[in-house]
Amino acid sequence: MKRRTFVIGAVGVAAAAAWLKPGDRGEQYSEYFRGLNSALRAQRIGRPVLLVDRERLAANCALLNERIAPDKTYRIVAKSLPSLPLIEEVMRLTGTRKVMTFHQPFTNELAQKLPDCDILLGKPMPVDAAELFYAAHPADSAFDPSTQLQWLVDSMPRLQQYLALAQKLERKLLINLELDVGLHRGGLDTLDELDLCLALIRDNPAHLTFAGFMGYDAHVGKLPSIVESREDSLRKSQDIYRRFVSRLKEQFPALYHDKLTFNGAGSPTIFLHDETSPLNDLSAGSCLVKPTDFDLDVLADFQPAAFIATPIIKKLPGLNMPGPLPLGDLWAIWDVNRRVTLFVYGGNWLAKPESPAGLQRNSLYGVSSNQMMYNGSPSQQLRQDDFIFLRPTQSEAVLLQFGDLAALAADGSVQWWAPLEQGHDTLAPV
Repeated sequence: MKRRTFVIGAVGVAAAAAWLKPGDRGEQYSEYFRGLNSALRAQRIGRPVLLVDRERLAANCALLNERIAPDKTYRIVAKSLPSLPLIEEVMRLTGTRKVMTFHQPFTNELAQKLPDCDILLGKPMPVDAAELFYAAHPADSAFDPSTQLQWLVDSMPRLQQYLALAQKLERKLLINLELDVGLHRGGLDTLDELDLCLALIRDNPAHLTFAGFMGYDAHVGKLPSIVESREDSLRKSQDIYRRFVSRLKEQFPALYHDKLTFNGAGSPTIFLHDETSPLNDLSAGSCLVKPTDFDLDVLADFQPAAFIATPIIKKLPGLNMPGPLPLGDLWAIWDVNRRVTLFVYGGNWLAKPESPAGLQRNSLYGVSSNQMMYNGSPSQQLRQDDFIFLRPTQSEAVLLQFGDLAALAADGSVQWWAPLEQGHDTLAPV
């Protein structure tokens, strides 16, 4: 190789290396997170917490009230906001008493502690779970399941199971029928199936009452636009729903009335249902705390209101990796964003670093649920015992991992909100 060619090649490699070398992405806390860090340090918490910003939660509730179609009612999705005080706060801010539940112990707790609420199951429960609900439900409760609790049924065999349970318990069950409106996760998908189910309900008025339909449209907007636009997907979904409602009115007029629940939607689609939608009851929960999975264009004006806050228990200079090779030193020389090593209290959550900006997991070092490693830049100016903040990717599982939620008010005060019961006190059927 000629010397000139070698020199040109070396210069090119050096230029490419300089161009690829990461810049400093580290930033200090924003004003918002500096305030959160100060508030948590003042509380002397010293452990990971799930923080709910009550001011942001209130702003999100106000936005939901403003944008939901005026002819629709709002139903809180309890799995996404799994804390009784949190649900009560949302009820106060939105004016609803309607809840959707997905877990039998949650259903029992809400029925006992919110006796005026209206509950719709969000998934078809095994009939054993339904029987457990009645076994654990106090006979003197003010909550009346025969008028306040809608069981979701997705098929004729399951409806027959629920009829048998109602006969065994000598109870009347409210039945809401699940429709497949395009998600293809189950539910009735033909009018013939609907006819069979409605006929069974009609013929057993002492034990079954028809309460309405539920059709979940989570698929809307998920397909690439080149395959199907969001508008076309929504229109097809609503057309399916309308066909079932029309069949009900035509073939079973005695079961139809204007108090029926025609439920659907979710956080990604709730604001797509205007006055032309066949739905009259819309469910959502995640948009009010906005985990990262809900960073969607339709929710752009909603604010993240739930964060994991965990203290830094070790701050180390550089990047010292295990093993005989100076891999960490070389990595830190190359990338300024690896020049500080932080070990935090806990870790391995379904969450992404949020503040200070520029923090990142070290995938080579691995994950830990005990002391997770994050790397950062000296520009972040973090100290031992400061908190780092992460945004959950979802709320339904993450909000149940920390014990009581730290509900932070604008003045820095904290209330501790217990999560919903997980079921350890469930009674066996008798």
